[in-house]
Amino acid sequence: MTLCGMTETPTPASYAPTALIDSDHPAVLAFARQHAQGSSQRERAVSLYRAVRDGFRYDPYRLDLSPQGMRASTVLAQGYGWCVPKAVLLVAACRAAGIAARPGFADVRNHLSTERMRQTMKTDLFIWHGYADIWLDGQWVKATPAFNLSLCERFGLLPLEFDGCSDSIYHPFDSAGNRHMEYVRQRGAFDDLPLAQIVADFEQVCGAWMVDPAALQTASFQQDVENETR
Repeated sequence: MTLCGMTETPTPASYAPTALIDSDHPAVLAFARQHAQGSSQRERAVSLYRAVRDGFRYDPYRLDLSPQGMRASTVLAQGYGWCVPKAVLLVAACRAAGIAARPGFADVRNHLSTERMRQTMKTDLFIWHGYADIWLDGQWVKATPAFNLSLCERFGLLPLEFDGCSDSIYHPFDSAGNRHMEYVRQRGAFDDLPLAQIVADFEQVCGAWMVDPAALQTASFQQDVENETR
């Protein structure tokens, strides 16, 4: 698997389907046809970003690191995902629309999560946070579709907008001025999802989460958010 340099121009792999970035799946192709609206690639990428950000509920409790669980087409079928699968869906939709894209990753220190997540994970470090790296107007631009608009409103977050010209990454502070997200490591962008490495690192860093995933999967992230933001 190739780790792409930040200034590297797209290769054929940046447009091609893979087993996980299944941009050739009928559902992904249909999604791209429906939502890639606009007269330019930039406008179509922005339209796809908004469709993925707000059309699929962010849910970090439903962690499924199997190949089936991480596919773009699975997010479409389920209607929800956490940051990595939602980024994979955006990458796949861009590729289906003829726009070069690749998944990118960073480690972030999350200062805003639910009490259940903090107790389960035993850390505020989220490794392999996912975003989409999209080739537009001669440059790679980061787009982070993880947090849907309704979740941002509930949590008091500043929603992440994407204009196709500048990077869309997490804000360091929320709308009340409280610390929100801190980027501690950039892992770069890849032609395909490095799932084996993600799983290995999750087992090492997020062991408690991996050992007892039912502690989160049997709960409701949306309900926890509502309870903690009343």
